[in-house]
Amino acid sequence: MSTETMKRPRAAAPGAAGAGRLSFPGVLRSEFIKFFSLPSTMILILSTFVVMVGIAALGVWGVGASLQAMAAQPEMAAEMGDITVLAASLPGSGMIVAQLIIGALAVMVMSSEFATGSARSTFVATPTRQPVLWAKTLMVAVVSALVALASLLAAFLVSRPIAENYDLPLDFASEVYQRNLWFGVLYVVMVSLIGLALGTLLKNSAGGIVVLAALFFVLPIVVDGLSGFVSWLADAARFLPDHAGSALMQMPGAEGALEPWASGLVVGAWIIVPLVAAALLLQRRDI
Repeated sequence: MSTETMKRPRAAAPGAAGAGRLSFPGVLRSEFIKFFSLPSTMILILSTFVVMVGIAALGVWGVGASLQAMAAQPEMAAEMGDITVLAASLPGSGMIVAQLIIGALAVMVMSSEFATGSARSTFVATPTRQPVLWAKTLMVAVVSALVALASLLAAFLVSRPIAENYDLPLDFASEVYQRNLWFGVLYVVMVSLIGLALGTLLKNSAGGIVVLAALFFVLPIVVDGLSGFVSWLADAARFLPDHAGSALMQMPGAEGALEPWASGLVVGAWIIVPLVAAALLLQRRDI
């Protein structure tokens, strides 16, 4: 009997499974596995891609058809502004809607952990909690950047033949288009990381998505509408994330916009401050 007792494996002490600390690459790998194991992930990513490409194609077609109809009325065509700048922005026109889709996905990356109760097991495996948040941050930044870049490039490839049909000057190598491409990717990353921070702060998917939509859709409209009555709101509006991100995509010297370096600082602040607040709150509150 004593021999059997000696050979019998000792029961694991509570918490022994989490005694070995996970490395950050291990946490990052587990986050990618969880993220892509959900069917909703691919549905929302594909939706983002389709929306950006589809709206871009419709935008180029609509502008081209309008210009063709205005050919006999030069004064109306002149009201549309610089056609080169307008054409370069069209492949990214779908970003207005797609940013909400990819932003909602980012909100759910963290909020779903609390909704399903999986946050308990996640933070038992990683008691310090911070590696989980920063792994999700890196994952969301990489995924949103790749999705935005692939969507914008596909939108350009689809839009180019339509633009040529209407003699629209859509040049991939132009400075105007390159600014729209790369700063457009940064814009989507900013939206996604703000969404991740909101999901962490609010622990609720619906609440995070509503706040994100209000921040990028409702608030700019309200501020712009009231700026005609309250003069200082026009200056304050430049510091909203939507305005600062859009200013980076414009050519330097745009009327009413911040300098590019200032817009970059504003975008950086809108990324860093919510994430730091989320990290502090995540560390202190109960799950």
